[in-house]
Amino acid sequence: MGDDVSRPSSQLGGERDGPAGYAGVRRILHCDMDCFYAAVHMRDDPALAGRPVVVGGDPTGRGVVAAASYEARRFGIHSAMPAAEAQRRCPGAIFIHPDFALYRRESDRIFSIYRTITPLVETLSLDEAYLDVTDHLGKCRSATAVATEIRRRVLEATQLTVSVGVGPNKLVAKIASDHNKPDGLTVVPPDRVEAFLDPLPARRLYGVGPATAKALEELGVSTVTDLRSLTLDVLLGRFGSHGRTLYAFARGTDDRPVRPHRPRKSVGAEETFRHDLRRRREIDEQLELLAAEVSARLRKRNLAAATVTLKVRYADFTTVTRSLSVPLPLWRADELLRCALALSGRTEAGRRPLRLLGITASTLYPANVEQLDLFEPE
Repeated sequence: MGDDVSRPSSQLGGERDGPAGYAGVRRILHCDMDCFYAAVHMRDDPALAGRPVVVGGDPTGRGVVAAASYEARRFGIHSAMPAAEAQRRCPGAIFIHPDFALYRRESDRIFSIYRTITPLVETLSLDEAYLDVTDHLGKCRSATAVATEIRRRVLEATQLTVSVGVGPNKLVAKIASDHNKPDGLTVVPPDRVEAFLDPLPARRLYGVGPATAKALEELGVSTVTDLRSLTLDVLLGRFGSHGRTLYAFARGTDDRPVRPHRPRKSVGAEETFRHDLRRRREIDEQLELLAAEVSARLRKRNLAAATVTLKVRYADFTTVTRSLSVPLPLWRADELLRCALALSGRTEAGRRPLRLLGITASTLYPANVEQLDLFEPE
């Protein structure tokens, strides 16, 4: 497995990633753009280079942070934090309002590169995707070489960096992509999966949020090694069916396939928060950001929606959805936000801590958004 040594990289194994090695083992890549929203603005404005940049709402009002540069993160600034708090932590931070249309254009360029490599591209967000390259190694002949080529082409086309994790499944690839951020490449061969996962905190596993992490601590679990020491019966007894997933993930087992794009039946956006949202103001501000992102996605595709669905996941992983249908299909951010706020009133948002919010637009119709713009007030 040859890595591009000109950039940060990590490799846990030998040269057995080609067609002759690991027969029958999937080769999954997780590609995650580095600090995407902030990086786009920093690329377009060289004066922002090396500065603490915060993408989000007005810090003098009720805005929230959507993204922060690595320089800003050193001050403890993170997504969903009130913008006013971010400014208190870093008075010199530069605040920029989100531009989802711009992020979508850049995302389209990046994903077009991915799809020249393999048709098996699963979109997770504007800046994140899984790629299954098992049968699409091409001239590269190894998943490591494919990952190196992707990083080179993305940088060349956009002047933005992408960190890539390579592994035998989604679970390992995703954790690996975060291992050497920013601008990193980490390769985890099948025979090194347990060695890679063992020392990590159990909370790094997919599906281990704050509530599950706390429950695991009560069982004496702090690392993946600790989690693997628990029997399946213990995990099922404490976590129900989710315990089976924890049992498998602690062993680096993940059979989830990479699901490529299908004809779109809905357009949505959701956010899982590092810290649970408790205040109504934080929730409303996050809904405003999500509505803006869904609106940009609808606009990009010239679509309008007759159904709006709000997804709420509480801190204990209980998930509820609330939907409403409208007589005239809509696409504007303010209309989507109005629906989302009305739907949130039918949940316990603001009374119970939230770990995830999402807005989905469905029952889609073609819409000439450009023509509709002519009749919008200035």
